[in-house]
Amino acid sequence: MLTIGVDVGGTSVRASVVDPQGEILETLRRPTPATGPELNAAIAGTVRELADRHPVAGVGLAVAGFVSEDRRVVRFAPHLAWRHVAVADELAERLGLPVVLEHDANAAGIAEQRFGAAMGAGVAALVAIGTGIGGALVIRGEVFRGAYGVAPELGHLRLVPDGRPCSCGKRGCWERYCSGTALASTAAEFLATDPDAGTLLAATDPAALTGVDVARAAEAGDPVARRAVDELARWLGEGLALVADVYDPEVVVIAGGVSDSAHLFLDAAREHYAASVTGAGHRPLAAVRVARCGDMAAIVGAATLAREHVAATPNPA
Repeated sequence: MLTIGVDVGGTSVRASVVDPQGEILETLRRPTPATGPELNAAIAGTVRELADRHPVAGVGLAVAGFVSEDRRVVRFAPHLAWRHVAVADELAERLGLPVVLEHDANAAGIAEQRFGAAMGAGVAALVAIGTGIGGALVIRGEVFRGAYGVAPELGHLRLVPDGRPCSCGKRGCWERYCSGTALASTAAEFLATDPDAGTLLAATDPAALTGVDVARAAEAGDPVARRAVDELARWLGEGLALVADVYDPEVVVIAGGVSDSAHLFLDAAREHYAASVTGAGHRPLAAVRVARCGDMAAIVGAATLAREHVAATPNPA
């Protein structure tokens, strides 16, 4: 059975035909329109174009936002025009195909549990580290969404009381210390306290510094960048210990753009995690692995959820 996975992002809509082994057969990309009706039309048009060439049975949408517990309504998506819109039902009516919604991190978690770094794991957590932190938890093959469809918001676990301010309104959130944005912030703080440090980063305006800049400098042996990466490793390990205390996963998958630099920090993060978890030294630890499905994970996961929905529903449309 072939299905279509759609990654609905703030800048582009990507849709792919995916087979039962998680292999992508064809992909189309369109710019993301500014209004809800235009966005629905763009998604429907892209899906129809693929469905004209492939015998697809259903569609899964991966969305960076809050999805209702029944996976029919997008309640809020900060970079999209949808606000409390019954997206799944509207698109199903347009397309004549069953449509399911999922948070993009949950969809990526499904892809990694079915086909990637957590394949076959009974309890698998995904920590997607990019601009912020997204999270997913897959328990015995099922996504854990909480009572209202918004769990788990791992990036907003508070690690540092009265710490760095976060866009969510709190202070000290995990993603403010462990993300691409956090990596740049940490390096800028180090530069501010020692402006004469011999560092490649000193030539960059601190306000323009990015996590990629810091990672590249760390690769080149820059001491300030290395200190910043060490801090990220520390906070990643501290956060993983909290995740393990609450969920006790078998596998934790590190995904997102920052995972491209995992060789710089992951071993140290594992050590911090092992030392910080409750019962350290007296309990099994989760395997901490880098994601394998890449930037197509949300698409593969959404298509997989659509396939499982069709298989489980006598009249899925």
